[in-house]
This record gives sequence, structure tokens and C-alpha cells, in this order.
Amino acid sequence: MIVFLTSDAKLYEPKVLLVTKTKSKPLPYMERIKKYYIGLGYSTPYRWAKLDSIPFTSLKKPLSKARIGIITTASLFNPANGDQGPGALYNGKAKFFTTYAKPISPFPDVRISHIAIDRTHTTASDMASYFPLSALFRLYKAQYIGSISPNFYGLPTNRSHRVTIEQDCPKLVSLCKEDRVDAVVLVPNCPICHQSTALAASQLETAGIPSVLMGSALDIVEHVGVPRLLFNDFPLGNAAGLPQNIVSQDLIAKMAVDLLWYAIEPRTTVKSPLTWSGESDWKKDYSNIDQLSASEVKRLRVEFDKVKKDAKAIKAL
Repeated sequence: MIVFLTSDAKLYEPKVLLVTKTKSKPLPYMERIKKYYIGLGYSTPYRWAKLDSIPFTSLKKPLSKARIGIITTASLFNPANGDQGPGALYNGKAKFFTTYAKPISPFPDVRISHIAIDRTHTTASDMASYFPLSALFRLYKAQYIGSISPNFYGLPTNRSHRVTIEQDCPKLVSLCKEDRVDAVVLVPNCPICHQSTALAASQLETAGIPSVLMGSALDIVEHVGVPRLLFNDFPLGNAAGLPQNIVSQDLIAKMAVDLLWYAIEPRTTVKSPLTWSGESDWKKDYSNIDQLSASEVKRLRVEFDKVKKDAKAIKAL
């Protein structure tokens, strides 16, 4: 079920979900990525996870009394791991492979240089565009939500379905239970991140923890299947709002937590009314093999093989 919100939704005011027309088609990430890797010379396309059934747990208390947790695929900043700042190139050294929980105070520094965000149209210069802690703090101060979990939770971007399902997600559920969260907001950044968080949402709901995924890769999330999705049609790396735009970040955070309360069935997707503030044709560039010259394809294949090799070395440590 897909639902759209009208653009007059105001912060901190619950709204009835109203249907409107979408302005443009979402980017087909699965199709685009398949063609891209075949173009690089990899013969076996990636097999995306797909859940047979989607569990659904209703929020047991009003939002004004609920403790909300944040689950992110962002990595804690470590200066020893090279450039992870705004505009950084893909940095495999910053990857992490174990689910973690870290305090929200002092305010954490998390980065997304280790994953495949859209580096053509965004620079990851505003942490709030991919990590909605500030927006949730404002909802808390307005008494719209009861509290925020004392910890946030990091979920690895494992390409292996088995590792994600059997190792990463169970640990995540355990950490959320320890902190007695009432519900969670999951914020993926890259294509595989969307798959990982969708798989995590299923295990969280089975454990009795309602979830809402705040994402930008609609086709991946709906292919895997989730209870609730707030879809933001932005370049990857901006699922929590437009960079340097607090109004958009607050609206998206509110829409996400509202969905925890108003959704009545699994596979409920709400589309944000916001549009990307940068180039209007941004969708043409991401992993588009047709945009690349033969020399660029050759260079990218070498770089990708190196990234895989580096990741294997880090994993072995």
C-alpha cells in the first residue's frame, strides 16, 4: 500500500494521510546496479533478499510516551581510517562488520564514506541529512515523542544475506531490547544498506519492536518487504532530509514517527512531499554504465576489485 502526504503537513501536528500524485518515477536501483556490474565485467548479478512474509507489530503506547531508537548504517568516525569528511571518495577502510550500540551523548560523529552513496549529487556535508538524531531531539523537546534511546545502533552493510540474518540482526534486536526501546527508526544509505535494514525491520517486528524505515531506494525496500517505509526521493545519503535544511529534516522525522502510530498493516509506504534541492535530473547518473567511457569502465573495475580486497583484509582482522 502506497500513501502520499500533501505538502502542507505541519511539524508536530498529526495529519490524516492523503493521496496525491507523485511527480517523477523513483530510480530503479536494482535494474541500474545489475546493468552496471555486468558492464564492469561481473557475470553473476547480485541476488537481492526477498521475504516471504512481513511481520507487523503495533505501537503499544502513544508516541508522546514512546522511547524511540535510531538504527544507522553510518560508521563511527575514526581519524586513523583516512578521509571520511564531506566529499570523501569511497573509503573501504572505514567499514565496520559488527553491529554496535553507542551513546547519543556526547553527540556522536558518524560518517558514510564507507558505502555507495551518490557522490555526484551530494557530499555528506550535513550529518543530519543521514542521521536524524537532532530532529528527534526536537520532537522530544516538543513532547511529541516520549524519549530517545540512550544509545543509537550501527548495522553493518553485509552483502551476505546469511550473515545479516543470522548474525547482524539478532545482535541488533538484543541491543534494542536491552535499552527497552518501544520503536525504532532505521536509516539506510547505500543500496545494500536498504536491504540490511529491511531484513532487520522484520526481526525487530517479530521481537515486538515496531519499526519504520526512512529510505531512498524504494524498489529495494519493497522487494525485500518491510512493515513501514517513509520514502524520500533523494540521492542516496540523504534519507533523513535535505542537507542544511532543518525544516525538511524535522518534517521527515515527524512523518517517520507518525507512521509508527498510524500504519495498520505491513508494506505501508508513505512518500515524502519533498523534492531534491539540487539538479532535477540527478537520477541519470547513479551507477549508470551508459554514461561511462571504456577507459572509465576499466578504471572502475580496477577500483572495485581493490575495494573488495581491502574489505576482505579488514574483515579478517
